[in-house]
Amino acid sequence: MFKRYLIACLTMTIGFANAQNQPITLDIYPGEAPFQKPTEVQEEVRENDILVISKVQKPQIQVFLPAKRSATGKAVIICPGGGYGVLAYDWEGLDIAKWLNSRGIAGIVLKYRLPSSETQSSPHIVPMADGQRAIRLVRHHAEDWGIDPEQIGIMGFSAGGHLASTLGTHFDEGNPGDEDPIEQQSSRPDFMILGYPVISFTEHITHIGSRNNLIGKDPEQKWVEYFSNEKQVRADSPPTFIFHSQDDTGVPVQHSLLFYQGLLEKQIPAEMHLYPTGAHGFSLSINKEGTQKGWMESCINWMHHLP
Repeated sequence: MFKRYLIACLTMTIGFANAQNQPITLDIYPGEAPFQKPTEVQEEVRENDILVISKVQKPQIQVFLPAKRSATGKAVIICPGGGYGVLAYDWEGLDIAKWLNSRGIAGIVLKYRLPSSETQSSPHIVPMADGQRAIRLVRHHAEDWGIDPEQIGIMGFSAGGHLASTLGTHFDEGNPGDEDPIEQQSSRPDFMILGYPVISFTEHITHIGSRNNLIGKDPEQKWVEYFSNEKQVRADSPPTFIFHSQDDTGVPVQHSLLFYQGLLEKQIPAEMHLYPTGAHGFSLSINKEGTQKGWMESCINWMHHLP
């Protein structure tokens, strides 16, 4: 099974070289994804104002590489938001990847599985497992894709920001003895970018929809603590860029403030941009005052100055 997966990856890489700048889609697991139950449930895709994906059964990455002439060697794996119930796949995924490409940065959209007790044995672990595998997979293909394996970041919006911050606080250096060379790679992102992120699962502040969808309506306290990422910052967590609006009533700005404080306590380099208006979920859009436009240029500048 794994040998066939490697052949498929090689075929994909060669095909990509012959079709410059065309995105490619790759399953992140060679066979059945971990924690997956047998099911008849099918993925659903809806398109109205935005492209929304739900009931993901096969996690994938969609890779957008910049033109070689402008490539910086940096890559960002993007986790769309949607409260762990859906994925805002173009608004906080595809559009972001294309914007990053315009700045010489590889944009890789992660279509991660959404927690479901119907289709998964440990639904609270599934998004994190998919994210860790995606980081390992991109690092494994870094040379093929013209990416610096030490410049692979994670980015997320809203609940996708919770997943991204989870990946930046829960990671390992890989398993050198695993027969799968992808699993030998580190799952640590080299930097984090968090847009109006859900951070804390503490009851008085959390985004209750995201919390309920990931760990249930009556969760064990250990999982509340585990996924309250302001409490999980490590001394080796990566440098972080955060942006949020003060009038966000969906995910209060306190989430970003708590995470920033956690980063400071561990002496992790961090940059945070707060805007007076913008509400929740603004992505690349610009309000009448144009305040959100600032995060894009500031983020690119911050990435260019990473060590």
